[in-house]
Amino acid sequence: MSHSQTPDASAGIEQFGYKQELKRRLTFGDLLVYGLIFMVPIAPFAIFGSVFQASGGMVALSYLVGMVGMMLTANAYRYMAAEYPMSGSVYTYVGRGLARPAGFVAGWMILLDYILVPTLLYTAAAMALAGLLPGIPIWVWVVIFVILNTVINYLGIEFTAGANKIMLVLELIVLAVFLVIGVIAVAQGKGRGFSFDAFFNSSHFSLGMIFGAVSIAVLSFLGFDGISTLAEENASGPKAVGRSMIAALGLLGVLFVVQTWVATMLVDDPEGLIANGDPAGSAFYEAARLAGGSFLFTLTSVATAIAWGFANALAAQAATSRLLFAMARDRQLPHFLAKVHPQRGVPVAATFAVAAISLVLGIIFVLLPDGLGTISTMVNFGALTAFLLLNITMVWHFAVKGRAPKILGHIIVPVAGAVVLTFVLFYARIAAQTVGLIWLAVGIVLAVVLYRLGRMPDTGHVPDTIEAEKESR
Repeated sequence: MSHSQTPDASAGIEQFGYKQELKRRLTFGDLLVYGLIFMVPIAPFAIFGSVFQASGGMVALSYLVGMVGMMLTANAYRYMAAEYPMSGSVYTYVGRGLARPAGFVAGWMILLDYILVPTLLYTAAAMALAGLLPGIPIWVWVVIFVILNTVINYLGIEFTAGANKIMLVLELIVLAVFLVIGVIAVAQGKGRGFSFDAFFNSSHFSLGMIFGAVSIAVLSFLGFDGISTLAEENASGPKAVGRSMIAALGLLGVLFVVQTWVATMLVDDPEGLIANGDPAGSAFYEAARLAGGSFLFTLTSVATAIAWGFANALAAQAATSRLLFAMARDRQLPHFLAKVHPQRGVPVAATFAVAAISLVLGIIFVLLPDGLGTISTMVNFGALTAFLLLNITMVWHFAVKGRAPKILGHIIVPVAGAVVLTFVLFYARIAAQTVGLIWLAVGIVLAVVLYRLGRMPDTGHVPDTIEAEKESR
């Protein structure tokens, strides 16, 4: 189908053969807040030490490069979300812009990220609280967070959006407190004093080192793509999804760079952190302690636990359930996952499925010796591979299949995004590459099987939805 034949995105999802079941109630502001809370304004708190070691202390530079790479990919989301205003994220965009089997592989790859991210968040939050309240078994925190987030998501997307706004304000307050106290501490000569080492340090710099650090830092950015999973609940027009992604990335990208710059100046022993790493995950909190004493140490620790285990996990569960819903609706996953609550308008079966998976995996990983590190290496590879496929799809959909493509937006930017992502994947940790490639191989096999079974019609209209199947019976 040429670009000139692309369905009118403003006409709704019925033109694609689907029934509008999810409720369209989200404004541009709701989408922006959702993206901000999914990425977590204080996300670098938890992984600061790991990025510091991997980058040789150039944490701010790593986040800056990561932001550029994600902004290039957000360009692809912006265009494809306007073309296909449906749930499913890259699964939908690659499947319809390139080919249905490729879309399944893209969805399968980002599923590695989406399925594991709630587990990662619950694990990190439980470990943080276990350190503050050692008398409570660590797995109890996982159960509490899973139940709380599932109930809120079940109550409806408007309730979720309201909770997101409250959590966003609280996180921004904590961040503001840290920045004010941190800047004052640097001005007083605490730590190593004012320095630009967070952006460039000639004694440690290498291209491979920075891209390797970016492969860890991008964990803080991954939530931006979750906005696209709410496309069918967006009431602000087809362009709102893409615009909210770029706005969220720009705002938080700046905050990530600033907070890691301040924290880097407050690291008491940078060479020791580079040499020995941060096995306890406390490097940022120790920098906060140096700046503001035990008060700031406790504040940043508790804020991280709540932000990761509640706010971010709440958004992650909502996004993951929408992806499962979209793939199940197209019969790429079991049909029961496409069930929507008739009154609340939420994909109820998918929501409970994500909760069950997160509960089981969360308990397993919090009990493993290096559970957080193990699951962290598995998350980023899937998302970055899916983003790479999306940028390739952009060029194919607009420049090859379409007419009069925009040279900058449809060709140059996605090609640049693909190049950056390729470098990041190449320099990622071996463990992440191994798990990611195994998952990719399984996805390709499943795509071939489903295609041969006739469950991937490569057309612009997909009649095999749940409703159509019911009518055929």
